[in-house]
Amino acid sequence: MKISYNWLKQFIKIDWDAEKTGELLTDLGLEIEGIEQYESVKGGLKGVIVGEVLTCEQHPNADRLKVTTVNIGEDEPVQIVCGAPNVAKGQKVPVATIGTTLYTPEGEAWKIKKGKIRGEESHGMICAEDELGLGESHDGIMVLDKDLKVGTPAADIFEIENDQVFEIGLTPNRADAMSHFGVARDLKAGLLQKEVALELITPSVMAYHVDARSLKIDVEVKDKDKCPRYCGVTISGVKVESSPSWLQHRLKAIGLSPINNIVDITNYVLHELGQPLHAFDANKIAGNKVEVKTCKAGTKFTTLDETVRELHEDDLMICDGEKPMCIAGVFGGIDSGVTEQTTNIFLESAYFNPVSIRKTAKRHGLNTDASFRFERGIDPNITEYALKRAALLIVEIAGGEITSDISDAYPNKIEDFQVRLSFDNAKKLIGEEIPRETIKSILTSLEIKVNNVTETGLGLTVPAYRNDVQREADIIEEILRVYGYNNIGTTEKLNASISNSNRFEDYKLQNVIGNQLASQGFFEIMANSLTSPKYIELADDLNPEHNVVMLNPLSNDLEVMRQSLLFSGLEAVSHNINRKRNDLKLFEFGKTYHQFSDHREEHKHLSLFVSGNKTEERWNSVSNPSDFFYIKGIVETILQRLGLNRLRTAPTKSSVLSEGVSLSLGKKTLVNFGLVKKSVLKHFGISQNVLFADFNWDNVLEMAKHNKIKFSEIPKYPEVRRDFALLLDDQVTFEDIHTIAKQTEKQLLKNINLFDVYEGKNLPKGKKSYAVSFTLQDENKTLTDKQIDKIMSKLQGNFESKLGAELR
Repeated sequence: MKISYNWLKQFIKIDWDAEKTGELLTDLGLEIEGIEQYESVKGGLKGVIVGEVLTCEQHPNADRLKVTTVNIGEDEPVQIVCGAPNVAKGQKVPVATIGTTLYTPEGEAWKIKKGKIRGEESHGMICAEDELGLGESHDGIMVLDKDLKVGTPAADIFEIENDQVFEIGLTPNRADAMSHFGVARDLKAGLLQKEVALELITPSVMAYHVDARSLKIDVEVKDKDKCPRYCGVTISGVKVESSPSWLQHRLKAIGLSPINNIVDITNYVLHELGQPLHAFDANKIAGNKVEVKTCKAGTKFTTLDETVRELHEDDLMICDGEKPMCIAGVFGGIDSGVTEQTTNIFLESAYFNPVSIRKTAKRHGLNTDASFRFERGIDPNITEYALKRAALLIVEIAGGEITSDISDAYPNKIEDFQVRLSFDNAKKLIGEEIPRETIKSILTSLEIKVNNVTETGLGLTVPAYRNDVQREADIIEEILRVYGYNNIGTTEKLNASISNSNRFEDYKLQNVIGNQLASQGFFEIMANSLTSPKYIELADDLNPEHNVVMLNPLSNDLEVMRQSLLFSGLEAVSHNINRKRNDLKLFEFGKTYHQFSDHREEHKHLSLFVSGNKTEERWNSVSNPSDFFYIKGIVETILQRLGLNRLRTAPTKSSVLSEGVSLSLGKKTLVNFGLVKKSVLKHFGISQNVLFADFNWDNVLEMAKHNKIKFSEIPKYPEVRRDFALLLDDQVTFEDIHTIAKQTEKQLLKNINLFDVYEGKNLPKGKKSYAVSFTLQDENKTLTDKQIDKIMSKLQGNFESKLGAELR
């Protein structure tokens, strides 16, 4: 939200610089995200002064140029070559002096330099309107009032607006601060705590009166729940044209484009007081009647953006006697708006149900300044005041007269909130005792009425526009933010409680594995749990009937809860690849969501994504692309870190993997991993391979809890290694050797390792050579050569008899 500092000063006469004011607003909870400079004329006309043309002669070398001498208030006049047809001796003119920077209508800067034009020196430029940014005319130079003093800065004689604009990161609960008046109200309370007492200036509507009762438009509110209050008045004889410069400057400063004086005034009051208004062309209101109601589902309605919209049965509409004219609180209709031909208007000011407006705005994908405020809840008691304020401005700027009494449909007044504050609870939550007089002063400055005071607390009335302050805790928060969080001291003692949790808590194992993956070069991602329902079509094993569908989706791409972490992860992969980050290692801990006929389920998952090279490209090494065995190693190290061994391997049943493996323990599937299908990658615009691993984290956690860690003493006696080079049939596997060896010697044989395989030249056909090492160790004594030879001989005999092996 943008707030103009000049505009803010109309409500509170503060003389602080913008940075200091911004710091106070941030302390009050209205966080200033930035301060921008606004200039109604880019450059502020710096270097442009009033000059007087002393002489004007024909250029000797150009028929369309004149050579002038101009007095600019210095010791000597300057010579300027000018091409304007209307330049003449004796004129007062704006002169851009040497070094001045001017700007094109497109915002491009160009600097005035000393130069020669067709052989004649020129020391500046006599300017036209468009060259200064003061208009669009380029027919000739600007001729100024002859009474102006030579050398006067041009910025002093034109209506130049220089402003500083606050960008406020407004939190959704602060509906009361969605206007310049609301911010000024908070600023007044903050200044009072700094012992700066300033008056809050409220725009007066004392001059409001009905000129004639010649144009009455009846108002009927048929849906009082969706529209608790509706005000309207007619103004006749207006002239629709451009707004005065001061009004245009106010709107431009906060990023709005002026349209015409009527629309600009409604926008001005909206940002001034926080009350949205809408002006209808009164001559287009059929039957001179306004009805606030819903329409039949499917009714067609064309909005101001020329889009034909189909209305929902719950959309609140502003209608005349025949047709809908406006989507209440959201967007106007194309057939009832104010145009240059409009002479009579019906001005609307209302309070609409926030929930109704929010649902309607989301249904139609509209987000306007009006809906932004109505959705959060505006002040229901400012409706008539804002209408009078806007009506007076219209009469002042657009002419005309007020031609009806105000229609005010407000059958059930929205009451203020009654809240009880306990001093003890305030001290407990704040952590320090704030003087009671200070508390009362803060609350009063926030327009919270103190009804009664006791030894234990206060009885308070909170105005209806503070719909975020309805509990005692809310009152305490208000006290604290105005008193100042920085004014609360910190204690010298830190209290903490130690929780008794076991080592298999989800967050602990998640941190262990997250740190392990980070040490292996992975980056953690956090994707949105909301996703597109179209992704389900890419996986045969996902059922669209199991989608958890949002009632009010933010967009079509965020309509359902995800059933798999794959697709949101591929969005991240695609995003990175499109930005030349091709070597990727990503992981995410997240949940999947499923809807069944009688219940919903959430399941925890860990997903891995690997694409591109394993390591960065270097001059002294070749590229090393990630492959299936790389992600297999990552997967196995994760499971080993959690003590999960003796896994069963099977081909994966996942429909999104072209080459994949499933690892199980008992009846629980722990992980599916492999290469993502090209057809799936194509949907995300990915042309390089992506390896994906999907851990069922719920199953992993359950299995990890059953894992028992066994500890054994470190052996005191040395181990011995012996090697065999075995000539075997090529059908024999290392697993066969491993099994026979373990059966032969169960106690002393600690490790069996295959360290070389050879096939080819110098070996008989159908044969291969395995180099296998055997590690022997006795935990109670040192092994003797006799024991070692006996074991090795026994192993050799079993390999020969059972596998047909030969020693090489």
